[in-house]
Amino acid sequence: MAIPQSFIQQLLQQCDIEDVIASYVTLRSEGSRKKALCPFHSEKTPSFIVYPNTQSFYCFGCGAGGDVITFIRRIENLDYVEAVKLLAQRAGMTVPEDAESDRAGKLKVRILEINREAARFFHQTLKTPDGQPGLRYLKGERKLSDHTIVKYGLGYARDSWDALYRHLRGKGYTVEELEAAKVISRGKNGHYYDFFRNRVIYPVIDLRGNVIAFGGRVLDDSKPKYLNTPDTPVFKKSRNLFSLNFAKNAVASKRLILAEGYMDVIAIHAAGFENVVATLGTALTSDQARLMKNYADEVIICYDSDGPGQAATHRAINLLSEVGLTAKTIRMEGAKDPDEFIKKFGAKRFELLLNGAGNAVEFELRKIREQVDLNDTNGKIEYIRRAVPLIADIQSRLEREVYAGIVSRETGVDAKSFLSQVDAAIRRKARKQEDGEWRDIYQAKDVRTDRVNPDRAKFLRASQAEATLIALAVRDPSVLTIIQSRLKPEDFPTAFNRRVYERVLWVTEQFGDCPPALLNEPFSEPEVDRISQILAAHAEDRMSDQLLNDCIAVLEEQRRSLRGKDTRTMSLEELEARRKQRQKQE
Repeated sequence: MAIPQSFIQQLLQQCDIEDVIASYVTLRSEGSRKKALCPFHSEKTPSFIVYPNTQSFYCFGCGAGGDVITFIRRIENLDYVEAVKLLAQRAGMTVPEDAESDRAGKLKVRILEINREAARFFHQTLKTPDGQPGLRYLKGERKLSDHTIVKYGLGYARDSWDALYRHLRGKGYTVEELEAAKVISRGKNGHYYDFFRNRVIYPVIDLRGNVIAFGGRVLDDSKPKYLNTPDTPVFKKSRNLFSLNFAKNAVASKRLILAEGYMDVIAIHAAGFENVVATLGTALTSDQARLMKNYADEVIICYDSDGPGQAATHRAINLLSEVGLTAKTIRMEGAKDPDEFIKKFGAKRFELLLNGAGNAVEFELRKIREQVDLNDTNGKIEYIRRAVPLIADIQSRLEREVYAGIVSRETGVDAKSFLSQVDAAIRRKARKQEDGEWRDIYQAKDVRTDRVNPDRAKFLRASQAEATLIALAVRDPSVLTIIQSRLKPEDFPTAFNRRVYERVLWVTEQFGDCPPALLNEPFSEPEVDRISQILAAHAEDRMSDQLLNDCIAVLEEQRRSLRGKDTRTMSLEELEARRKQRQKQE
C-alpha cells in the first residue's frame, strides 16, 4: 500500500466521521458523543457510539470500531485503497497515482471491467439470431418493453460452451482474471467453458453503477432453474440486493418493497414502483436487512403465496424486525406472485394491495390460525400458547392490549388473563436477557481468551495502565513528553500495547498529533477493534497529573519486577524485550 500518509491526513480533515456515518445511519446526540443502532450487527438498543473529538467509532455490542476509513471499509465491503478512493471522491480529492500499485485492488478493477464487458456482450447477443430465444422469453412471455430491457441491461448467454470466454480472451483478459470473476469454469479435462449458457441474464449493479455479478435463468428444463455468480472479490451475495441502485433514488416515503426474484422486481419496477429490491439467490440475510435499514423505515414483503414463499416471509419478518424495520405483508389472491398479479389485475390494484399491507403481527396470527382448529379446545390452547410470545415482543403496551382483544374475541379467553400471560413472558425474557448481558461481560473480561493481546492475562494491571496511557496520548499528544521522560517502549510489557504505543509515537512525531486513521493503518481488523475499544473505554477519563503518574508508576514497578525475574521462567517475548533493553543501556 503506497498512499502517502500526508494525503491520508488531508483526507481525514475533509471527511468528518460524524457526517460520513450520518449518511448511513441515524445518529442521536448524547452529550459530546453520537449514538446509533449498529449497522454491523442486529440490535434494538443503540450501542454504536461516534466520538467526534477523536474522529472514531466503537460498538459496545459487537466490538467493531475504528476511524472513518475503517467504517467505510466495513459498511461498503471494500479494501483499504478502495475505501480511501470512495472517501476521496466524496471530498472531491484525487488519490495519488502510486496508490494504484495494490495487487488486490488491481484485480478488483479488472474484474469490474470484465463484468462490464460481459454485460455488454450478453445484451448485444439479444439483437442477434443467436439471442432470439432470450428475446422471445423477455418480450413474448414476460411482456417486457424495450425500455425495461435496456434499463436493466438484460441479456442472453447463447447456447455455446465458450462464446463469452473467446470474446473476453480476445479483449486481452487473462484466464486467471476470468476465473477470479467467475464468468468461466474449468472442466475435468482442463478445458474452460462459460459459467452461463443458454440463459437469460440479469446483471447485478451496485450503488456506484458497477456490474458486480449476474443472475441467469434457464430456458429449458435444465437444473438449476436460476444460476447466480458465486462470491468474488467484488461481490458478496449476502451483502447486496438486486435493483437497489434504482430503489435508493425512490425511497422518499422511506418504504421498500422486498420481492422474491429478478422478474418480480422488474415487473413491479416496470409497473411504476421503483422502490423494489430482491435478494440474490439466497434467503434474506441480516446483512441485507441492515442494508435496507439505511434507506427505509418500512419494508413490504411481496413473496410468493405458496408454502416456501410464506416460510421465507416468516424468516424475513424476524430479520427485518431485529434491525428496527417495520415489516408488512400482502395477501395476493388470484395470483401466485407479484408478476402474475400485475399482469392479471394491473398496477392500480397492486398499489391498493401495497397500501393495505398488514403488519407482521397480523401475518403471524393469521398463520397460527390457519394451523389450528379454533372450534376445538386444544386448538384454542395451542393458539394462545403460540400467540403469547408473539405479542410479548411488541414494545407498546397499547398495541399489546389491542392484539389481546383480537385473541380474546377469537378464543373467548378473557383479554386480561391473556395479558397476564404476556406480561409473565416479558419478565422471563428480560431476566434471560439480563443473564446473557452479564455472561457477555464476564466473557469479555476473561483475559485468558484474548487473542489480540495474549500477554494481557500475565500483566493484567500493567496492560490496563498501558491502555490508559495510549488513550491519553491520542487525545493529548503533549503528555508523550512526560511519558517518554520516564518510560521507553520496551517498558510496555504486553507486545500488542507496545506496538500501539510505538505507532502513537511515530505518528505524533511525523504529524504533531495522532488521528486514529493514521494510528490504525498497520493493524489488522481485530487489532483495530481492540484499539477502538481502548479509546472508547477511556473516552470519559479526565486528564490529570495524578492519573498520568499513577499509570506510569505501574509500568515502572512492572519494569523493576521484570529486572529481578529469573530468566529461566521468562517467555521468549520477555527475553527479547530484556535483550533490547540491555542493548540500549550499553
